[in-house]
Amino acid sequence: MSLELALCLLTLFALAAIGTPVAYSIILAAIVYLAVAGQDIALAGEQMVQGLYNSFVLLAVPLFIVAANIMNAGTISERLLQFCVAAVGRFRGGLGHVNVAASLIFSGMSGSAIADAAGIGKIIIEMMTRSGHYTRGYAAAITAASATIGPIIPPSIPMVLYALVSQTSIGYLFLGGILPGLLMGAVLMAMNYVIAVRRGFAMEEAVPLGELPRYTARAFPALLMPAILLYGIYGGVTTPTEAAAVAAAYALLLAAFVYRALSVRGLYDILVESARSSAAVGLVIGGALILNYVVASENIPSLLARALVDLEVHPLVFLIGVNILLLLLGCVLDATTIILVIIPLFIPTCRELGIDLVHFGVVAVVNCMIGLITPPYGVLLFVINAVTRIPLSEIIREIWPFLGVLLIALLVLILAPGITLWLPRQFGYVG
Repeated sequence: MSLELALCLLTLFALAAIGTPVAYSIILAAIVYLAVAGQDIALAGEQMVQGLYNSFVLLAVPLFIVAANIMNAGTISERLLQFCVAAVGRFRGGLGHVNVAASLIFSGMSGSAIADAAGIGKIIIEMMTRSGHYTRGYAAAITAASATIGPIIPPSIPMVLYALVSQTSIGYLFLGGILPGLLMGAVLMAMNYVIAVRRGFAMEEAVPLGELPRYTARAFPALLMPAILLYGIYGGVTTPTEAAAVAAAYALLLAAFVYRALSVRGLYDILVESARSSAAVGLVIGGALILNYVVASENIPSLLARALVDLEVHPLVFLIGVNILLLLLGCVLDATTIILVIIPLFIPTCRELGIDLVHFGVVAVVNCMIGLITPPYGVLLFVINAVTRIPLSEIIREIWPFLGVLLIALLVLILAPGITLWLPRQFGYVG
């Protein structure tokens, strides 16, 4: 390791340790590297501008954020929730199943776990605690766990970022996330049912089946969004970035004109909040672009790939090892930083070992989402604590069973790549 790289890493970890935001830590660490190496510090700005300017796909990120915020602001979330209550609320642990089903549906619109937890998640937590059948901690824990599905089923902001660093097709990544997302929903519902039986949770009052068509009709325009999004991409009508614009425009059309639940003032607030969220993500992306320049200058990915290939590491052993590392990093780093800074180090090795990059990307994103609910630094745990004021200790106490089944689902996805790759192959993927 060169002196320049050592000082860069020391600066990065020192700043992060004292609480400096990750984006600023990365940018300052990269500037230290450039200064010590005798390179022009202006390279930092050049790398940021060039990277952002040449990445048209990044436009999808703020557009998906706008779409998610519009969904949360209007009555769209409530209509979807009513549909889920009518569909699955009649079973044992009913509102827990509703929680997971709502996340499965809402994930087809937001692409963000935090948007899912802070929006529709807050509503369902209030429903669960008001019913008197569930503790506050349990309601918050299953909400956090189900929100991890948000970025797996398309659209997905983390997969857009992974496509940026790996040059992988966003369309095939989106398709690859559908079955893993459904698997995650299935294991969470199964665990919810087991806990409901063990604790004797009372049954919810079932909505008559005759009422189901009415609730479906009320939610139908919102349920169309994932279909429109996927048809646009795979029907060759739009690029993924254009599909994100269509998703934002469709959400605005529904909220403002179909459901009449969005005022001009409300739209202004949404755009301001979306701009702030997009800027926060953009800063991390900018920092990662500079750090990637540092990593490329040191030739770290090639050296790592060569070392692992020389050791004749089996692809499965490599995958399991990387996922263990990502799970550990997920306890202290956010998903965006892991995807933009850590994962690019392993992509050359994946190519050398013949590991499919769509499979690797989907598994890595699932891993990062599990990190969002892993104590002590599970971002989703803090988000739900902030919006509901439920103590973290109560949430963490109840999160472990759901964390366990999600880890089992992750292992299944690692061992059975066909689950991830089946849908992409049906649409012509040959990887």
